[in-house]
Amino acid sequence: MARSEAQQIERLRYQAGLAERQFDKVDPDNRNVAAELERRWEAALRELHQAEEGFAQRQASRVRPLEISADVRSAFLETGRRLPALWQDPALGAERKKALLRCLIDKVVAHRCAPDRIAVRIVWRGGATSEMEVEVAVGDLNRLSRGGEMEASILELARTGMPDDEIACALTGQGHRSPMRDHVLVSTVRAVRLRDKILRTRSQSHPRNIPGWLTVSQVADQLQLSRHWIYDRIHNGTIAIRRD
Repeated sequence: MARSEAQQIERLRYQAGLAERQFDKVDPDNRNVAAELERRWEAALRELHQAEEGFAQRQASRVRPLEISADVRSAFLETGRRLPALWQDPALGAERKKALLRCLIDKVVAHRCAPDRIAVRIVWRGGATSEMEVEVAVGDLNRLSRGGEMEASILELARTGMPDDEIACALTGQGHRSPMRDHVLVSTVRAVRLRDKILRTRSQSHPRNIPGWLTVSQVADQLQLSRHWIYDRIHNGTIAIRRD
C-alpha cells in the first residue's frame, strides 16, 4: 500500500513539473494559453500537495502505537483463556469459526510430502508457528505410505482365522487407514484377503458362474477398476448388490 502511494506521488510530481515547463515555454503575449497553463500548473501543485500531506499523515498513524485500555486488554486475555471451550460450542458455527481463524492466522503454507500426506505450516498473527501433517484421500492402497505394511498385516491376521471386522479394528488401532477413509474399512480387509485367495467359507472355493450375474472380481476385470474401489462403494451403499 505504501509503495503504491509513493508511486502515485511520483506521478503527480512529474505532472506538476511538466505543467511548470509548459507554462515557462508559452509566449507571454498569448495570454489565454498562458492563463490556462498557469491554471493547470496550480491544480497539479494542489493535487501533489494534498497527496503528500495525506501520505505523511497515514505514515505517522501507522507508526503510532495502538493504545489499549486495561479493560480491553483484560477482556482479550479472558477470551484467550476461554477460546478452547468457545471453539467447541455448537453455537459458534462454521462461518464464525472461519472468521475467527482469519483474524488469528497470518498465512498457511502447505506442500505434499507424500502421496497421502500434506505438510502444513501455520503462521499466526503474533509470529508463532504450528506445523503438522494432514492425511488426505488417495485412489488406492499403493499410494498409502504404509499400504504395504497394512496388506502384510491383513494377510497375516487373516491366515489365523481372525474375522475381517476384527482385523479392520485392530489395524485402525495401529494407525492404519483405508485409502479414502481415516480408518480401515472391513471392505478393504476383505478385498486384500480375497485377492490372496484366503477364503472364509466352503462356498467361496466353488466356481462362481451364474448366467446373468457377475462377481465383484468379474465386474472389476470388465470395467478395469480395482476390487477395492467397488467393495468400498458397496460398503457405503453407493453400489447395491444381491448376494447369492
